[in-house]
Amino acid sequence: MTTTFDRVAGIIAEWSDVERDEIREDSHLVEDLKLDSVDLFDVVFALEREFDIELPIEDFGEERDGQEAIQAPELLMNAFCARIDRLVAQKAEA
Repeated sequence: MTTTFDRVAGIIAEWSDVERDEIREDSHLVEDLKLDSVDLFDVVFALEREFDIELPIEDFGEERDGQEAIQAPELLMNAFCARIDRLVAQKAEA
């Protein structure tokens, strides 16, 4: 069975210039993987389709601006995947 991390990493690799083997659980989407805002939007939309969830991108870096938003811990792969898992579970319960 494919893990959430594997599915997310595959989508990031598909929708950006990042190679799949460069993506680790402790990778930061912006700082380490160098995803820009266009990449993030593309990835989020692809993830919403893949997992059949709504993943509001504005929630990432909420109440932060500039560099603080870019460095948001929510953009670490492990936290990002955990959020997706929570959203999938919430949808299943509804």
